[in-house]
Amino acid sequence: MAKSTPATLALQKAGVAFDLHEYDYDPNAERIGMQAAEALGIEPARLLKTLMARADKEIVCVLAPSDREVNLKKLAAAAGAKSAAMLGAAEAERLTGYHVGGISPFGQKKRVRVFVEQSALAFPRVVCNGGRRGLQVELAPGDLMHVLGATPADLTA
Repeated sequence: MAKSTPATLALQKAGVAFDLHEYDYDPNAERIGMQAAEALGIEPARLLKTLMARADKEIVCVLAPSDREVNLKKLAAAAGAKSAAMLGAAEAERLTGYHVGGISPFGQKKRVRVFVEQSALAFPRVVCNGGRRGLQVELAPGDLMHVLGATPADLTA
């Protein structure tokens, strides 16, 4: 299967060093991020799930440790909004150009503001979706923040 995705192409274009990790994606997994962490033997706190949300009327991307839940009040506060809600799967797919389970923060169809759970930035390397189901990219958190123009925030409960 081709390893080139809009996400990996965006990272290459940005000149960022990253490693690819492939695993057998389980479409029936209750928690996709946790399944990926387990399959790859990566601690869940540094494998970041990509979530798409709406903060008031603005679409935002959220990266949070796969073993934590995003607190929507904290997300709204970080985005300067009154409220926040997760997008449904169909809307997330339409806006990003990726399928659920393969949504990457990199190379989305439309650039949106990105928020990263600040606790994840303590790791020397973090892992997030590489743009398709069963593909993860591993990179330095500083590179992740730089390429995405991301904002660190306390987002989890």
